[in-house]
Amino acid sequence: MKPLNFMQNGILRLPPGFRFHPTDEELVVHYLKRKVQAIPLPFPIPEADVCRSDPWSLPGDSQQERYFFSTVEIKYPNGKRSNRTAESGYWKPTGLDKKVIDSRNKQIGTKKTLVFYRSKPPKGSKTNWIMHEYKITNPSNQGMENWVICRVFLKKRGRIDAVKDEEMVQVQNRGPIFYEFIGGPRKFDLNLDGGGDSSSSGSSGITVADDDGENSN
Repeated sequence: MKPLNFMQNGILRLPPGFRFHPTDEELVVHYLKRKVQAIPLPFPIPEADVCRSDPWSLPGDSQQERYFFSTVEIKYPNGKRSNRTAESGYWKPTGLDKKVIDSRNKQIGTKKTLVFYRSKPPKGSKTNWIMHEYKITNPSNQGMENWVICRVFLKKRGRIDAVKDEEMVQVQNRGPIFYEFIGGPRKFDLNLDGGGDSSSSGSSGITVADDDGENSN
């Protein structure tokens, strides 16, 4: 049987209904560790210079999570800061690095979260582009310690915003609502088309009906 090829022109493409969504442990153990040790991967992941690229310009569907092998470039010869400057902005770390733990409760790597900012630091504008950068804790092969796996995705709007939008649509679809706070509950007949036999609707187009079914003003 001919092996399946999921890479087309350097872009990862899966058949309909399939999704590549590994856990943090799987990314480090089965992909990044194998990459560092030059062992064949169970599934292809493309290489890209993620930290020096605008997120929307990276290969693949920008509306989906994308995974890349990348190398981290040190900004200064004797320093530890990474160069994360792209063409339209920069990647800025946020929060503390998280430990990646395996099934034996042993730390095997770290996970760093970064946010993309437009323009130049320190006055860049924050975007919804997020990157998770995975790194092995103690790589065994010298010269491979700068390899990382990057998960790049566009953060969706918060749940509260989605609920507000849904409520607004419901209000727009219901039409006008009238309330009467004096005299108890009353029924309102909206006669907006001017039809009907009642002359009391007149110019307003609203007829008030008493509980006994007779019309009144």
